[in-house]
Amino acid sequence: MLSLSSRDVKFLPGVGPHRAEILEKELGIRSFRDMLYHFPYKYVDRSRIYRVGEIDGSMPYIQLKGQILSFETFGEGRQRRLVAHFSDGTGVADLVWFQGIKFIAGKYKCHEEYIVFGRPTVFGGRINIAHPDIDPADRMSLSSMGLRPYYNTTEKMKRMNFSSSAVEKLMENLFHVIDGETLEETLSPAILASHGLMSLSEALLNVHFPKNPELLRKARYRLKFEELFYIQLNILRYSRERRNRFGGIVFGKIGDKFNTFYSEYLPFSLTGAQKRVIREMRRDMGSGRQMNRLLQGDVGSGKTLVALMAMLIALDNGYQACMMAPTEILASQHYETLCRFLGGMDVRVELLTGSVRGRKREEILEGLVAGEVHILVGTHAVIEDNVVFASLGLAVIDEQHRFGVEQRARLWAKNRILPHVLVMTATPIPRTLAMTLYGDLDVSVIDELPPGRKPVTTVHRFDSMRASMYEFVRGQIRMGRQAYIVYPLIEESEKMDIKNLEDGYKIVCEVFPEYKISKVHGKMKPSEKDAEMRRFAQCDTQIMVATTVIEVGVNVPNASVMVIENAERFGLSQLHQLRGRVGRGADQSYCILMTGYKLSEETRKRIQIMVDTNDGFEIAEADMKLRGPGDIEGTQQSGVAFDLKIADLARDGQLLQYVREVAGKLIDDDPQAVRPENAVVWRQLAEIRKRNVDWSAIS
Repeated sequence: MLSLSSRDVKFLPGVGPHRAEILEKELGIRSFRDMLYHFPYKYVDRSRIYRVGEIDGSMPYIQLKGQILSFETFGEGRQRRLVAHFSDGTGVADLVWFQGIKFIAGKYKCHEEYIVFGRPTVFGGRINIAHPDIDPADRMSLSSMGLRPYYNTTEKMKRMNFSSSAVEKLMENLFHVIDGETLEETLSPAILASHGLMSLSEALLNVHFPKNPELLRKARYRLKFEELFYIQLNILRYSRERRNRFGGIVFGKIGDKFNTFYSEYLPFSLTGAQKRVIREMRRDMGSGRQMNRLLQGDVGSGKTLVALMAMLIALDNGYQACMMAPTEILASQHYETLCRFLGGMDVRVELLTGSVRGRKREEILEGLVAGEVHILVGTHAVIEDNVVFASLGLAVIDEQHRFGVEQRARLWAKNRILPHVLVMTATPIPRTLAMTLYGDLDVSVIDELPPGRKPVTTVHRFDSMRASMYEFVRGQIRMGRQAYIVYPLIEESEKMDIKNLEDGYKIVCEVFPEYKISKVHGKMKPSEKDAEMRRFAQCDTQIMVATTVIEVGVNVPNASVMVIENAERFGLSQLHQLRGRVGRGADQSYCILMTGYKLSEETRKRIQIMVDTNDGFEIAEADMKLRGPGDIEGTQQSGVAFDLKIADLARDGQLLQYVREVAGKLIDDDPQAVRPENAVVWRQLAEIRKRNVDWSAIS
């Protein structure tokens, strides 16, 4: 396989320097190996020859064998089209071209036998096939013997006549070049035999040019198995290495601070899920190994309280704790929440953000070095070089996907022994995605809401019902509540007929002249944005008109209505996050999804899922199936590009779990990576680590 990686694609017959440049820029294909791993996205059965007399306009694709009887040209200029009358003796079909007319007329001859392939339509009572593929009948291509592959291409490639069929021809050339060469195997003989897998050479040939559906199924299974296996092997091996290399601080006792808080200051009874998570963390932090745990839970599920109790365990064992949040507003929210929870306890909590300057900043830094500041809450300011802890024992990171790997690593470096790590996210992550994105972290889930919280009632309303929606919002405000109205754009777009914030703000001001209204969007200066959010949080304004910047933002328990304009423009996870801004108090809250009437089937499904459930994990699973893992909130920001070539985390979850177990067993059996029978596996893993994203850096 190394030889294929080193062979430049420009030397493949049919490519050359110009096409090689296009392939690299548009598809990232530089080598023979890259080309080989550019897999088809769909297949069309070309194993059957139809008769003209049996086809109609409802068939997706058909293949005919016959002769061109004659050519005719119609129209002038851009309206010009070439029609070839094609027959197999059972009827006549019209082959139609609107481009490349001169080339087509010169290439194909009347009364010679061709194989024609394309999508039939009926026009004027006649069968038409626009821009069909045509091959001489005596030179059946490799692909036409079975299922025909279709390859992703870009709009730029299509404009340059570099279509899927052109990629297919290059792929045929590639297989002719490597014909007779046995590709170096990337899985061990034991894995191939015990799991009934095709060889790599067989799998690659049959994924591009399968003779039948069964061979295609086996080829795809082999390649998916390998792709997911090495991802999991990399993550699990890194995790084992890390655990063996880094010891953890032993938090051996539960002391006065924890017990005092639990018995005297706990604001409400813990849910069963919160108790379970605290037990899991206590076990980790007392084990002598570094805790590396992901805490998932919907907005309002009580993650901050659980994190505080973990921090109190650190304090009871003589260590400090810190909590890092991605924005000043969120850091301030956490700081205020912790201070409110702790009340009069002898625990010093400080807030460190970019806005904290002068003498106050000096006092915090001096208090940290002296060990007098017990808990530090802050933004990325906490990882600056001049922030020095006396003894950092626990680091809590909220919404970690908004921090870069390097930023997080600087936090670990603030203690000689790595601190325990608790990562929190309110973005529910599907299990298969969590196994890949956070595969080396132990996962805890808070899947219960605290007592007194009511599920948000979600409804779908069309634009024609806007007047009644406004009246409902007015009624809630009269009861002393507040409302969010969220728009997908800041300014009007000529390309998309959707509501925008600037126009929406004017309309809301006209509809609600008796109320004060805030406006927040991402183009505002941070200080302006924070000031508007604080006005809303302090009930100085009754309505907040905003873009999605409030998706992770200020906690306003008094807000009971979330109106989302053009809800069809948002993904499920984003809709769920926005809905999480309400329902944070004891009052019944509402989410109103506003759309036009023209909705795609997928959009209707998305809206209905939101109406039917408040379960964030159910929504996240549905979102991944609809949109794919790369679009799930956080995965793009995390620095991990899900460049899966053939596996699909949304559909291959069972296989992912299976290969994780296979990878785990291999590491257990060969922890030092020295067994000769596994040499090919460890060699391939080393090659992948050199070539691909560092999967081990994602935590």
